[in-house]
Amino acid sequence: MVADGLHVLFCGINPGLMSAATGHHFARPGNRFWPVLHASGFTPRRLQPAEERELLGYGLGITNVVARASARADELSDVEFREGGRILTEKVKLLRPRWLAVVGVTAYRVAFGDKHAKIGPQERTIGTIRIWALPNPSGLNAHWPLPKMAEEFGRLRAAAEAG
Repeated sequence: MVADGLHVLFCGINPGLMSAATGHHFARPGNRFWPVLHASGFTPRRLQPAEERELLGYGLGITNVVARASARADELSDVEFREGGRILTEKVKLLRPRWLAVVGVTAYRVAFGDKHAKIGPQERTIGTIRIWALPNPSGLNAHWPLPKMAEEFGRLRAAAEAG
């Protein structure tokens, strides 16, 4: 679910099995993407995965680094991540969002060959498009509690609103 000229294009790692089955991003009930998107101020209410098209009205979109569905992201190979990073770069050049937000710093590191990347804004750009690495909202990423994750998403929101 993408469009030209978005404020932020969120990029998940890859579709989980539930997302693949439903056709909606971040569809697994334990995934915190939708609650965090609302808690950080990106949306006025908590959207459900089936309502993802509403994001376009807020200048937001969603895609993935790797298209192949899997139960866990660690089932993906580095080759898949690197190829996904190449495809994502081309997609971003075409769509021209203000920010690319990669949801999962480990995926960002492999896809873009930046093994020392940290959560937050990145030095790398794609042309004039800025990149922000965000924590993975999967319920498996327990060391990032929802309030702390919402704070980081909120930092991106503030940067996107600032221009």
